Parts: sequence; C-alpha cells; structure tokens
Amino acid sequence: MQTPAPSPPKRPYVMGIETSCDETAVAIVSADRQILAHVLISQIDEHADFGGVVPEIAARSHVDILPLLTEQALEEAGLGPKDLDAIAATTGPGLMGGLMVGMVFAKSFALAANKPFIAVNHLEGHALTARLTGEAEFPFLLLLVSGGHCQLLDVAGVGKYTRLSSTIDDAVGEAFDKTAKLLGLDYPGGPAVEAAAVNGRENRFQLPRPLLGKPGLDFSFSGLKTAVRRVAEDCVAKRGALHADDVADICAGFQQAVGDCLIDRTEQALKAFMIRHDSERPTLVVAGGVAANRYLTARLRALAAEHNAALEAPPMALCTDNGAMIAWAGLERLIINPAIDDQAAQARPRWPLDETAAALYGSGKKGAKA
Repeated sequence: MQTPAPSPPKRPYVMGIETSCDETAVAIVSADRQILAHVLISQIDEHADFGGVVPEIAARSHVDILPLLTEQALEEAGLGPKDLDAIAATTGPGLMGGLMVGMVFAKSFALAANKPFIAVNHLEGHALTARLTGEAEFPFLLLLVSGGHCQLLDVAGVGKYTRLSSTIDDAVGEAFDKTAKLLGLDYPGGPAVEAAAVNGRENRFQLPRPLLGKPGLDFSFSGLKTAVRRVAEDCVAKRGALHADDVADICAGFQQAVGDCLIDRTEQALKAFMIRHDSERPTLVVAGGVAANRYLTARLRALAAEHNAALEAPPMALCTDNGAMIAWAGLERLIINPAIDDQAAQARPRWPLDETAAALYGSGKKGAKA
C-alpha cells in the first residue's frame, strides 16, 4: 500500500529575522506550526576574548552574514520572496546596532517583495515559542528567564501580558554570566556553570537565597552573586588558588540557590494563577535562554507536577535567541490582523511586554526595562 504524500504546509508563511544580540538568525514558519527553515550563526567565538558581547562587533557581524542566511533560509524552505506572506524582525529590546541592522534589512526586503513588515518584541518571541513547539493555550503563566530579564507574567493572549513580578537587580542570565566570569569559566556563562555544577557538591558552601519566602513575587540575584565572589576569595585565601573542586562546588551551590529562588516565587505565582483563572490544570511556560538549563527545568517540571500543572518548555535549540520564535510571533500577529504593516516602527533598546505596568527600573530616555 502506497504511503500518502504529506500535506503541504499551511499558509501563511512568515520569515523571521533575529539580530538583537550576538546571534544572527533567519527562519520561516507556517500556520500549522512547521518550521520550514531555521538557520543561525552564533558569534560566541568573536566575543569570547572579551567575556561578553561587544555591541559594535555584533552589529558588523550581522551586516556581513544576514543576506547569506536569508538566501539559505529561502533555499531550505523551497520558497522565493514572493511566496512569503510577511517579514518579521526583532525591533526590541536589545542592542541598538544589531536591532537596526535586522530591522532595516527586513523592512527593505518586505518593500522589495511587496509584503507587510511586522515588528516583533524579542520577549514576545520567547513568550510564544511554546505555542509553536507545544500545546500552550491561553491563558498561561510565563516564567521568562533570559540574559537580561527575569519575570513572571500572566499571558492572556497575543499582546496581552500582565507583569506579576520582575528582578529588582540582576536577571538570572546575568547572574550566571557574572558568576562564570568570576570563576574563570568560558563564555557564555550559563552552559559553563551548568557543566561545572554536574561534578560539584551543592551543600559545601552556604549561599543566600535572596527574597526566599518574602512577600511578593519579585526576584533578586545581586546578593547571591556577591556571596559567590566572597566564597571564591575565601577559597583562594585558604588554598592559594581556586581549584577545580572549588569551582565545581561553587557552581553547584549557586545553581541550587537560583533554583530555590525560582521555585519559591513561581510556586506562589502558580497558586495565585490557579485561583485567578479558576483552573485545576494550569499551564506553566518557561522560556528564554536560561530555560535551556536542564537542572532548573527539571525542578520546574517537578513543581508543575506537584500542582497538577502542564509545563511547556521549548526544545533546547529554541530556548536561546533564534529566528523561528520571531517568525512565529509575527505569524500570530498577522493572523490577528491581516492588514498589519509596521514599516513606521522604530528600533527600541527597551520594550517591556507589559507596557502598562509601572517601571521597576531603567526608566528614562530609553524607556523602562521592566
């Protein structure tokens, strides 16, 4: 018996371009949640010697590689520019130089192909990825944990975000990166700390859990990062140097402390979410680069199971910055408003998901960070 041919992807098709930081990414997705193309070039090697992202180097790299990646994505999808229904690009938040490169390229491409341009909030891309790769239905509770953001949000729909909490200082990703740098680990810091923690003893050092058990849902990681520095300095003072077992034990203790803080605040938010939405089977979505951490995701999965909640986390390749999440967010917006065209949109280095919430910090000319 002959196997029937697979059904063709369902329109619309949207191309997404991501250049907000140190990844240049282009992807094409379809309405039936197929990723027709997904190409990405990371700049990790270009920034490794600096221990962090250098904005000018990042922007120049985007300029050099973006046209080639766009050609590769179209070829991989078997499509031409005229076959697309819209072009989406990250227009904030992020590094201004990188945002400008991706936005101007995408706007120009859209004009040349006579297609609408869709401006996408990078954080919305992370927030909606679980609807591309999983079964997340609105409303859901979102734990957004990326390099520069750590927030809990009630997500009622596309563009409908209520911020429940944020970090009052460092985000989780920042804390991981700074801890890695302090301990002499490779960049990027998150994967390096996670790898070192595998062979470490979690309870060798007493590290703080900022705001644990305190009223409210906000996070704080600055004090934890400072405690790590003091513990490392104490190891050097006692042993003459920071040894491999010291690094492993510090990383394990740090990762456990971060997990305790995330679980504490998320559990409180989840209980409140269930009451607010009268839900016996809520959905908890974890998104952002830190969601690639297996230890933290495992703990969140256990928390969800304890409260009869469904946990949706994107596959590892789509936790960090990528073009598929931007294409999908653009597609969701296109379905809601087929007449959308954001050619007048401007790049925004800061762009909170919940723009109605009072600024916690980072207000001023650039706007609120959270």
